[in-house]
Amino acid sequence: MNTTRSGSLTASGAATTGDIARAQDRGHDHGHQTVPSDLTLRVKALESLLVEKGLVDRAALDALIDTYEHKVGPRNGARVIARAWVDPAFKQRLLTDATAAISELGYSGHQGEHMVVVENTPKLHNLVVCTLCSCYPWPVLGLPPVWYKSAPYRSRAVIDPRGVLCEFGLELPEDVEVRVWDSTAELRYLVLPERPTGSEELSEEALAALVTRDAMIGVAKIAPPGEGSRA
Repeated sequence: MNTTRSGSLTASGAATTGDIARAQDRGHDHGHQTVPSDLTLRVKALESLLVEKGLVDRAALDALIDTYEHKVGPRNGARVIARAWVDPAFKQRLLTDATAAISELGYSGHQGEHMVVVENTPKLHNLVVCTLCSCYPWPVLGLPPVWYKSAPYRSRAVIDPRGVLCEFGLELPEDVEVRVWDSTAELRYLVLPERPTGSEELSEEALAALVTRDAMIGVAKIAPPGEGSRA
């Protein structure tokens, strides 16, 4: 297995039970995680103090975080994916120089200065992780979900990618290669999912509405129109 930080970590393995799925957003059940870091505890203490003094509204803060995690950021990435599906020339530029192609749509900046887009095919599935911390392409995906930053995901995505995908509900045929890409502070990855069947007549805007954050990380596929989830 190639374990360099600059490229993919190609791996395949039998699915095993684990607790990655428990780190998903549903119910905000993150009990499997390790003890919070000192920095995390300091941030939570500061947040509690500000709320207590009436300087910050906790509900407003939660709503703001939810907007950037699930709506604003991922919607940018979804527009990039939809454009690649309908515009072959843009898709080629995206796969050749992702940073420049993404900036054509107005998405660039901090945490997205150097991007690489990897394409899923019927015989190849890509999965993105950051094994050292939580490097993530903010301009196109917003804030990273909690499970992406968790130690179980960061370690097992490399060791047992098929098992991790199964815990997200994605079972791939044995003849499909799973390629794991390790994001760094210098380079961040975005998955170009396969276009779903039944979407041939949809507009670019309608296609963008199908694209999910999880599919652009690689822990999910995009469901046909009418069957998708918004995660």
